[in-house]
Amino acid sequence: MNPLAANRLHLTRRALFGKTATGIGAAALASLLGKTVARAETAPHSPPLAAGLLPHFPPKAKRVIYLFQNGAPSHVDLFDYKPKLREWQGKDIPPEIQGGKRLSTMTSGQKAKPCLAEISQFKQHGQSGAWVSSFLPHTAAIADDLCFVKSMHTGAVNHAPAITFFLTGAELPGRPTLGAWLTYGLGSDTENLPGYVVMTSRDKEASCGQIFYDFYWGSGFLPSKFQGVKFRGSGDPVLYLSNPDGMDRTVRRGILDDVAKINQLKLRDFGDPEIATRIAQYEMAYKMQMSVPELTDLSNEPKSVLDMYGPDVKRQGSYAYNCLMARRLTERGVRFVQVMHAGWDQHRNLNTQLKIQCQDTDQPSAALVKDLKMRGLLDDTLVIWGGEFGRTPFLQGDIKDTRQWGRDHHPYSFTLWLAGGGIKPGLSYGASDEFGHNAVENPVDVHDFQATLLHLLGIDHERMTFKFQGRRFRLTDVEGNLVKALLA
Repeated sequence: MNPLAANRLHLTRRALFGKTATGIGAAALASLLGKTVARAETAPHSPPLAAGLLPHFPPKAKRVIYLFQNGAPSHVDLFDYKPKLREWQGKDIPPEIQGGKRLSTMTSGQKAKPCLAEISQFKQHGQSGAWVSSFLPHTAAIADDLCFVKSMHTGAVNHAPAITFFLTGAELPGRPTLGAWLTYGLGSDTENLPGYVVMTSRDKEASCGQIFYDFYWGSGFLPSKFQGVKFRGSGDPVLYLSNPDGMDRTVRRGILDDVAKINQLKLRDFGDPEIATRIAQYEMAYKMQMSVPELTDLSNEPKSVLDMYGPDVKRQGSYAYNCLMARRLTERGVRFVQVMHAGWDQHRNLNTQLKIQCQDTDQPSAALVKDLKMRGLLDDTLVIWGGEFGRTPFLQGDIKDTRQWGRDHHPYSFTLWLAGGGIKPGLSYGASDEFGHNAVENPVDVHDFQATLLHLLGIDHERMTFKFQGRRFRLTDVEGNLVKALLA
């Protein structure tokens, strides 16, 4: 017998499934090369059953910019004005308020938990009368464009699990992030840039040890083509964009074509979607050689716009620079831009570092909203500003040692704000108790927030699923309710 024919009679299970999956791989390849837009089909066994392409209904938002403030901004110092804390300054927070709730190890064993009033000054702003700290004058000036959610709460008390929960719907790493779900479900509106881009920055003083883990922009069990592409804070935004000495674009194009032919042979034989991803990465890198230099060239930006973002805007890797890049990315069709800034973890330096952190981030954040609005992009761009939890209304440390005042992690009530993309402006939604400790009016949990975000993008959070290890997963797991009051 012909040995090749004999070999085919003894196909392994892995090879059989590999060969029979070729159609899936080819479809993935076509979408990655820009011939079609990658979209998720509604899961065939997801209730309610409704086959078809996403979005499920007309979206209010087409794209998202998530300004994630790693380390957790202090809600009681910035947005959630609580006169009761000043009245109780130095006195232990009432036990019926704290209620033995779980805290981080930094204050769980602290015997005294004295109330600590805001270290800034609060005023009401705009026609909406939103309370905003004096540390955030630029944010205060656009208060009527913002929707403040003052009753957020979560179950995580430490940074990495809490950030992972916000971004993936689960505290343990391994699930797809928001940006991965959206590019999986809605595809990308650009062929020359990734559909999901991530940029990171940190406070100049390096006051806290927050780490940016790769799983904060990972694709989890979705194909890796949906993971975020991280732009670096110095040099070329993406490695290997520049051709080596002696190689021009014609030569590079020829090499890519030859490599693609080899990879397509493997794709035909095994149907592995990761081979399609590899081909697409090469193609995207080739396209980004032209698109990224144009993206990062600020010479055509008006001085008035650069001034609006603040003095740090031209420093690559700064928060201000990343906010401007976020606008430039979205107007070029990028679906999801994730700007992450670390430095909000004021355990022992509240009296010094909080104001510095606000000075670094306040003006660029407000400028991004104003810039999008001026260009007519805010209506269909959802901007989110917030951290993974809040800070305790009581003091971490000794009330007499003002130089080392701090606040611990606080998951039971905190504030984030949203703008544009179908969100109701000039709204302060929900409320915490008079100490800023617990969400007591219209509480919003993380899955509610995610369900509402997906709704704004035209997605029913219960119907966008992905089958993995025998189970259909979704971003909101088995929870989440749409918060209709936030919708314009």
